[in-house]
Amino acid sequence: MEIIVQQGDITTIEVDAIVNAANTSLLGGGGVDGAIHSAGGPDILAATKELRATSLPDGLPTGDAVATTAGNLPARWVIHTVGPVYSASTDRRSQLVSAYRRSLEVADERDATSVAFPTISAGVYGWPHDDAVAAGVDTVQHMAETISVSTVIFVPFSTQMKELYEAYLDR
Repeated sequence: MEIIVQQGDITTIEVDAIVNAANTSLLGGGGVDGAIHSAGGPDILAATKELRATSLPDGLPTGDAVATTAGNLPARWVIHTVGPVYSASTDRRSQLVSAYRRSLEVADERDATSVAFPTISAGVYGWPHDDAVAAGVDTVQHMAETISVSTVIFVPFSTQMKELYEAYLDR
C-alpha cells in the first residue's frame, strides 16, 4: 500500500473515498465535517438524513463508519466516521483505531482503491496530535495486506501536522 501525506484541503483530493471526521448525528458540524458538507453540497446531507431516518436512528456510534454519496466532491463516496473525544482520564484509543479500521473496511466493501483521511479526533475533539497521527498510520499499515485499498492519502491542514506525519512515517 502506498501512503502519501498531502497537506491541503481534503475536499479537493481526487480519490475513490474521502473520510469525514463526523459527529454522531451525521448532519454536519464544524471543521472537516462542515467543509465536506459545504463543498459536497446538499446530496450528502440528504443521504445522512436518510440514514438517520432508517438504519441509524440514534446516529453513528463512535468508532464506526458508514458511506454516502460524495455529492459535488471529486470522489465517489464520503465515508463518515466518528472519532472519540479525548479524555486524559479514560483510555479511548481503541475507539480512534476503530474509526480508521472501520473506514478502511467500508472503503474495501465498496472496492475503493484510494482513500483520503483527515486526522481523526485531532481538531475540536482534542486528541494529542502525535498520538492521532500514530493511530492513523499504524492502523492503515496494519490493514494494508487485508484490503483492496492501494493508496491512502493523509491530508493534514497545517504544516505542523504534515511534519508530524512525515516524521512518523520516516521512523
